[in-house]
Amino acid sequence: MLKDKKILLGVTGGIAAYKMAELASLCSKQGAVVKTIMTENATKFISPLTIHSITHQSVSVKNISAENIEHIDLADWADIFVISPATANIIGKMANGIADDLLSTTVLATKAPKLVVPAMNVHMYENPVVQHNLDLLKKYGFYIMPPDKGKLACGYTGKGRLPAPKEILSFIDTYLFYKRDFEGVNILITTGATREAIDSMRFITNYSTGKTGIAIAKAAFIRGANVKLISANVTQNIPQYLDVVKVNSAKDMYNAVTDNLKDINIVI
Repeated sequence: MLKDKKILLGVTGGIAAYKMAELASLCSKQGAVVKTIMTENATKFISPLTIHSITHQSVSVKNISAENIEHIDLADWADIFVISPATANIIGKMANGIADDLLSTTVLATKAPKLVVPAMNVHMYENPVVQHNLDLLKKYGFYIMPPDKGKLACGYTGKGRLPAPKEILSFIDTYLFYKRDFEGVNILITTGATREAIDSMRFITNYSTGKTGIAIAKAAFIRGANVKLISANVTQNIPQYLDVVKVNSAKDMYNAVTDNLKDINIVI
């Protein structure tokens, strides 16, 4: 739970900015205190009043000035700084130390963990310059959440879609309590209910939902592990960032596990 945790949300000018109302709501419902910085372009997609009405906390938009040290106050206040959606523009600024508005200046001033959630056109995301900047941010200790694949607002289909707010919440929750301490560890996890066919219409199964296995896989991935998830039938969506092998029967599960054991350090 996020009770009393101080989350600073940085919202930039991407179409996915409207989804930050849901993210702010999810964090607030778990007891977190959410303050927000919005760029001026972000306010064209979602009103600061909307965020304020959900969080009942400050929503800052104005640029810094000689009389205004809000960026220092917010930087010192935060337990975690979440930049979402992160456009190519803010990613470039953060990677190269550019501080020309309240959001980018606060990023430079804070020592809190920083989670960046990119969202943009697939060609922009795959552009070598953007990938180079993301690599720089990782080198500097920023946490990067991979975007989803799917239909984008621009009409293209590909990688660059903002993940579901509940998945962003998983990253926030994990990084508030853990670091990327599983870097380089290869973990194989099995989950879900297998099905044994009686005939072409009927099968025997069990009540396994797969929720626990998925939760373990998510936490291990966020903490830096290379995760292989062997999944039978589950009752919830599996995040796109997980490497999944789908199976049906117990024999399928056995074969998938044995086929993927090479270089695995931990099996769950």
